[in-house]
Amino acid sequence: MSVFTGKSALVTGASAGLGEEFAIQLADLGVRHLVLTARRADRLEELKKCLIAADPGVRVDTFSADLADADAVTKLITDLSTGALDGFSPDILINNAGLGDLGTFETSDSAKIESMLAVNIVALTRLTRWAVPAMLAKKSGWICNVGSTAGMLPLPSFAVYGATKAYVNSFSEALRAELHGSGVFVTALLPGPVETEFGQVASRANSRRQFAPPSFLCVDKTDVVRETLEAMARGQGRLIPGAMVRFPMLVAESVPRWLLRFIFNLSSGNFRRERQNAKKV
Repeated sequence: MSVFTGKSALVTGASAGLGEEFAIQLADLGVRHLVLTARRADRLEELKKCLIAADPGVRVDTFSADLADADAVTKLITDLSTGALDGFSPDILINNAGLGDLGTFETSDSAKIESMLAVNIVALTRLTRWAVPAMLAKKSGWICNVGSTAGMLPLPSFAVYGATKAYVNSFSEALRAELHGSGVFVTALLPGPVETEFGQVASRANSRRQFAPPSFLCVDKTDVVRETLEAMARGQGRLIPGAMVRFPMLVAESVPRWLLRFIFNLSSGNFRRERQNAKKV
């Protein structure tokens, strides 16, 4: 029997990718009430039907919400607390929703930058702040914040995205320390490349550079979620899935800042060319 058997869970960004897989595997582990949120209502309803068909005993509620919109986050919290699910408080919170942007900072789209900050940082923080008090009252809970290996070091061409994930990584570690001994566990998931829709969203239509990491670095989303749920059940604080990603990132994390700057400077010509190409489009 899983420690998650009979529990309730809230999963953000549940319409595809890791979020969809979290919903599927949590149901398989015996979670009895799943609350799923994402922008695409049709995808959420399809997932709901599949989950109930696989296990008629699971309750699934869906909420279409754009977490880049502060009012939508407020409405979601209200619906869960006093509205449609009056009094709902998750035993498990999966802060999975997020988006990236690949390219030089000055050629970025301002609206996309605002959305990235709102979803990756603000919405995640607000939902965690809402969920923690009830978990503390029950002396039980699990929080998974989906950060990224991109947040482990400064990352030119992913400057804002990497910075948002550095926030998630750091926030998760600090919150874990604050909640130590309370029965509430915080796990930071730091995936490298995973075969999801992330690359399509992060890549820019007017850029020659697309997000296409080597296949040997990619980890299957099923394995990522399985390893994450196992880590959460153990109360593990941080997980970097995939040995081919884990080892080099742990090494990179310990590289002195002056050496990182030297390495980044070697790539400065690529960034100049990208700026020039963007101006021509």
